[in-house]
Amino acid sequence: MDYGKLTNVMRDLALQAGDKIMEIYAADDFEVRVKSDASPVTAADEAADAIISAGLRAAFPDVPLVTEEQAASHGQTVSTFLIVDPLDGTKEFINRRGDFTVNIAYVVDGVPLRGIVYAPAKARLFYTDADGQAVEETGPFAKDTIGATQPLAVGRPDNNALLVVASKSHRDQATDDYISKYAVHDLRSAGSSLKFCLVATGEADLYPRLGRTMEWDTAAGHAVLVGAGGDVVRFDAHTPLRYGKKGFENPFFIAYAPGVLLEQA
Repeated sequence: MDYGKLTNVMRDLALQAGDKIMEIYAADDFEVRVKSDASPVTAADEAADAIISAGLRAAFPDVPLVTEEQAASHGQTVSTFLIVDPLDGTKEFINRRGDFTVNIAYVVDGVPLRGIVYAPAKARLFYTDADGQAVEETGPFAKDTIGATQPLAVGRPDNNALLVVASKSHRDQATDDYISKYAVHDLRSAGSSLKFCLVATGEADLYPRLGRTMEWDTAAGHAVLVGAGGDVVRFDAHTPLRYGKKGFENPFFIAYAPGVLLEQA
């Protein structure tokens, strides 16, 4: 894989998809449908998926592609592949809360090595560069020119005063019970894969997820976090979270900055 080309292609497609999403977001109204798994889908999900899928297939025709909005791609058995969630945080989009993201990742032998997370409504763009270092680009997000970037590095956690981030739409009692095992200085809520990025920037130390997620929800944020020095492990055994699992479904997991003393379930 040409990682320089991959970074440029992912960045360009994420920005294009973000433009289309924001065009629909700005409309007075948009249709919301319910998929077979009871999750919502909008025209923005589908339009962004079309842009990203076409671009990835043109640039990397020999790399398998898994994308949330194409059910036929979910039956593949692959360990090295591109994976896309064109609009993570559809509920945030529908409720016009802004915490939604475009996500593209490249997984090699079950490990998400490269990824991009773009939050168009918040004007935040996170990705791994050609060397795998996680960066945040500060704009103006021109398609043909990469703007100023800031390398990302996870914080140095104080286990007596941890910064914790949890899901905005999917937080439950089990999550709160687990968080209560820690000495928490600040607990904030955020939507979509932005939670991984908040750990990557040092704005949070810990993100536990005790709920159903799919690999396309997490791969890009996972890659960004690892590129900033963080890690993601299974909730049950604290072993690495791997990709290419059957049905691309994740177990519960914990994303964190090294130095956090992880509690058992």
